[in-house]
Amino acid sequence: MERVNRFRKVLEEGKIAVGTCLDSYSAAAVEVAGYSGLDFCRIDNEYSWRRDEGMENMMRAAALSGITPMIRVEKGDPYLVSKAFQAGAGAILVSDIANYEEALAVVKASKFAPRGHRGMSSFSFSGGWGTRGGENFADWSDTQLMVGIMVENEQVVSDLDKIFAIEGLDYCLFGPSDYSMSLGFRSTKKNHPKVQEAIKRTVEAAAKHKKAVGIGIGQPWEEEAKKYIDMGCRFIEIGHELGILNAVLSSAASGIRALKR
Repeated sequence: MERVNRFRKVLEEGKIAVGTCLDSYSAAAVEVAGYSGLDFCRIDNEYSWRRDEGMENMMRAAALSGITPMIRVEKGDPYLVSKAFQAGAGAILVSDIANYEEALAVVKASKFAPRGHRGMSSFSFSGGWGTRGGENFADWSDTQLMVGIMVENEQVVSDLDKIFAIEGLDYCLFGPSDYSMSLGFRSTKKNHPKVQEAIKRTVEAAAKHKKAVGIGIGQPWEEEAKKYIDMGCRFIEIGHELGILNAVLSSAASGIRALKR
């Protein structure tokens, strides 16, 4: 667990970090993502439910394959942030941040005193089950583990400059689906001018404070990735593993069935 955070290292080197979202809660999927050369995998714990030993097994798979596991949790519960880090998350992502105060609360929940109020215990996977306690564990946690928020509603955009100035906040993931909903579209309108303008404003505010912005993309992978990298995004999330699996299998099956008999 003392290895360098791969996601952080890539960003600090000025490179583009690449990852994916995992919805299956499969430890094997985490290993595959790591061995594929991805830098991070976002494990969604907002729209799905995983609060048992399965999450810790995914963290073990991440440590084995060298990928940074990013766990997304709901806002308003600092204990979820602490539990994610204790379980072995290299990064946390908190959804639906609406203002500066909520973003600050996320950072406070993520850091040990005096920077925050995270509870100290090394009796967990991240603490080596009691073998990595004390100042070294606190320093490692506060400097290597990453703290992120979702930018996904119209309300928060006006607060972004102040939010990205928060010490200890490392990145944000822009959520075009919920941002579209906040504009009243009732469905994802990622390419709508208002959504695209919000992405640009987010990137500009983050760059001012040397923070990273990421976004999820679909096919064609390279074309869409280039668009957002040119816009200033620092990390790219390639779809969802189950969606990718469905697309590949559906395409293969259709192609085979279309063969002449």
